[in-house]
Amino acid sequence: MPVSVGRTLVIISAVAGTIFLTRLLPFLLFPEGKEIPAVIRYLGRMLPPAVIGLLVVYCVKTVRPAEYPFGLPEMISIVAVAGLHVWKRSNLLSIGAGTVLYMFLIQVVFR
Repeated sequence: MPVSVGRTLVIISAVAGTIFLTRLLPFLLFPEGKEIPAVIRYLGRMLPPAVIGLLVVYCVKTVRPAEYPFGLPEMISIVAVAGLHVWKRSNLLSIGAGTVLYMFLIQVVFR
């Protein structure tokens, strides 16, 4: 079912406005030079590891250890991501390399 031009413009405007607002709010709520509340600092420290843990659980929830490839691509990739992160402390590097490794494993090694 095609979407009308008017509806498309409304959707695009709503998405653009929401993104703009979410990017602007932190600067309005926490201007430079003002002390950041302790709860916000706490969330800034705790949420990234919690989100990564949630993503790991989500990614391995459908693994069947009793069937080939027995979850090996997922486990190898998880170990690689953790090892790279401990070694280099770079989220981008560890997640990117882990993704590339996983795709290589499932498309080439464990066909």
